[in-house]
Amino acid sequence: MFKHIYLYRLKCILRDRQTMFWIMLFPIILSVLFQMSLANITTAEEFQIIKIAVIDNNEFSENSTLKSVLDSVSKDDENRLFEITYTTVEEAETLLKDSKISGYINSDNGLRLTVKNSGINQTIIKIFLDDYIQTSATIQNIIKEDSSAIQNGLLANVFNRNEYLKETSAGSANPNTTVHYFYTIIAMACLYGGFIGLKEVMMIQANQSAQGARVNIAPTHKMKVFIVSMLAALTIQLAVIIILLLFLMFVLKVDFGNQFGYILLTCIAGTFTGVTFGTFISSIIKKGEGIKVGVLITGSMTMSFLSGMMFSGIKFIINQKAPIVNYLNPANLIADSFYALYYYDNNTQYFINLTILLGIGLIFSTATYFVLRRQKYANI
Repeated sequence: MFKHIYLYRLKCILRDRQTMFWIMLFPIILSVLFQMSLANITTAEEFQIIKIAVIDNNEFSENSTLKSVLDSVSKDDENRLFEITYTTVEEAETLLKDSKISGYINSDNGLRLTVKNSGINQTIIKIFLDDYIQTSATIQNIIKEDSSAIQNGLLANVFNRNEYLKETSAGSANPNTTVHYFYTIIAMACLYGGFIGLKEVMMIQANQSAQGARVNIAPTHKMKVFIVSMLAALTIQLAVIIILLLFLMFVLKVDFGNQFGYILLTCIAGTFTGVTFGTFISSIIKKGEGIKVGVLITGSMTMSFLSGMMFSGIKFIINQKAPIVNYLNPANLIADSFYALYYYDNNTQYFINLTILLGIGLIFSTATYFVLRRQKYANI
C-alpha cells in the first residue's frame, strides 16, 4: 500500500504542469534574469583611470616637485591614478566641454582645479591636490624652522606613508554582494514547495476535493495516506531544489563554497519547511484553493522580499530595527545559511539558522497534523 500510494502521488505531482512550472522552471528563469542584470555590477565598480589635463605653462615648467608627483601617479601602470594630457588653457577648455577629461589643473597663481560638474572623479582630483598642497606647506614650514631637515631625510620621511589600519575579512571568501540574490532564489523556490504541500492537504479534505471525499471513506486511515503523500511531495521538491542548485553552481557559476554536505542539508531543511508551510496554510484556511494559493504566494514573496531578494539593503535595515523578524523568516534563514557557508570561517551562524529553520518546519507540520486529525465531516 505504501509503495502504491507513494508512486501514485509522484506521478500526480509530476503531471501537474502548472505546479512544476512554478516550483522548477520559474526559479531557473528568474536566476537567468538575475545573472543578466547582475553580470556587470562588480566590474562597474572597478576603478577607472581618471583623465585630466595639466596646463603646460612657465609656472608648471618651473615647478619640478609638482611635475615629479604627477609623473609618479601617471606613469606606474600598477598604481596609475591619472591619464594626463599636457596642453594649453584653450585646448583644456575644449576637452572639458566635450567631457573628454574630468578636469584640468592650472598652476598659474597657485594650483587651481577647473571642472565641469561634480562627481567621484572630480572629488579624487581635488583630494589629490589638497594633499599635495598640504604636504608642500608642511615641508616649507619645517625647512623654515630647520634648514638641515632635508639633509636629515625629510623628503624620504614625508613620502614614506605608514598605514596604521589593517583591513581584515570576517571569512576566507571575498565579500560578494551578488551571490546573496541567488541564495534568495533558492529560498523562494523552497517556499514555493508549499504549492505541493497545499495540494496534498486538499487531497485528503473531503470538503475541498472529490479525491478527498474518497480518501475519507476508504479503509486506509487518511493520516497514513497523507504521510505517504508528503514523502512523495518532499521527494519531488528536494529533487527540484537540487536541480536548481546544480544549475546555479555549474551553469551560472554561482559560488556556494566547498561544504557541499552542509549545502545539501540546507536544501533538505528548506524543502521540509517550504512544503510544510503550504500544508499549514491549507489546513488552517477553510476557503477554496484560490484563497489558499493567494495567501501562499503573498507570504512567500513577502518573506523573499524581506530576505533581500529585490533589495539587499532591506535585510540589514531589519537586522538593525527588528532583528527578530530575520530569525522568524524562513526565506532569510535559508539564504543566510548559504551565505554563512560561503563566507564565514566557522559554522556557528549556519547551525543557528538551520536549527531555527527546522524548528519552524516542525511547528508547521505539528500544527497541520493536529488540525487535520480533528477534522470531521457530517456527511460526504
